[in-house]
Amino acid sequence: MAGSTFGTLFRVTTWGESHGKALGVTIDGCPAGIELCEEDIQKELDRRKPGSNPYGTKRNESDTAQILSGVFEGRTTGTPITIIVYNADHHSADYSNIAERYRPGHADFGFDAKYGFRDYRGGGRSSGRETLCRTAAGAVAKKFISRLGIDVAAYTVSIGNIEIDREKADLTKRFDNPLIMPDNSAAERAEEYLKKIMSEGDSAGGVAECIISGVPAGIGEPVFDKLDAELGKALFSLGAVKGVEIGAGFGASKLKGSENNDPFRNENGKIVKLSNNAGGILGGISDGSDIVIRAAFKPTPSISLKQLTVNKNGENDEITIKGRHDPIIVPRAVVVVESMCALVIADMLLRSMTSDINKIERFFN
Repeated sequence: MAGSTFGTLFRVTTWGESHGKALGVTIDGCPAGIELCEEDIQKELDRRKPGSNPYGTKRNESDTAQILSGVFEGRTTGTPITIIVYNADHHSADYSNIAERYRPGHADFGFDAKYGFRDYRGGGRSSGRETLCRTAAGAVAKKFISRLGIDVAAYTVSIGNIEIDREKADLTKRFDNPLIMPDNSAAERAEEYLKKIMSEGDSAGGVAECIISGVPAGIGEPVFDKLDAELGKALFSLGAVKGVEIGAGFGASKLKGSENNDPFRNENGKIVKLSNNAGGILGGISDGSDIVIRAAFKPTPSISLKQLTVNKNGENDEITIKGRHDPIIVPRAVVVVESMCALVIADMLLRSMTSDINKIERFFN
């Protein structure tokens, strides 16, 4: 299977299956000398692990990270970093009834069409459990970019049609509720909504937003590898993401140029923008303001309601999905969104180091 590696200079390769022995990630290109320990990885994994909130799967996994290579005496060595997490609570028998049937909304049919074979236990490589590998890699990327004063913070904007009030939102309060919403009033309404759909055996979608602050101007490539294109690719690589917006996003299409353009000013010797409809990126290159990006997650496709489907023989059939599934993905996905954004920024920072001869001369001289 191709396509399990992401990045150019800061490269990550994830491996393992939802119900296999273990999952993990190898990170190549991380600079030496960064302080890193298993606790740094674990605190990020704990944010997305099963059971981290009452609206997630009841699968009981500790998701304990072990660093196998690339770290010595508490610092990265510059060699590949490999992190492994062993599976413990996989109930493969829960999936026996889907071995011959395709689950609506899942990758089952596509996998069979591509490979002629699939791991039906929890979806194998297409399972959301693969995101623990990205989260572990993101923890390393965050340690790297934090040395440069860059911070990545994501949160839930909406669940179903319940959205935060941005005028009341307080990002410092986003962890005060299990839905990671920076508006406790909206979170309460969303929890009531989730309890209702859970009682009906259904699921919900939502939107996560991420703010990347401290990125200097000049990061990104101007043509195919635009910074916004790389961020979009990173978030679209998450299985449940069906839409990505940056800055004003689709809303920009409703504005006039005079409304959408962000005016520049020089304030105390620093070039700043008076608004941020561009979301921190112009022409594929960072402009020094906060990068603001949103990802829309579809409802969890694994629901307990009876659904129409077909089997491997192409015959019409019905399916009722068993097992332990998230009625809403977004709260556990928030840290994954942060991780993917951090991986892109880490990679693009390294790539940008060679874009100017003056930067190269300063480094070597």
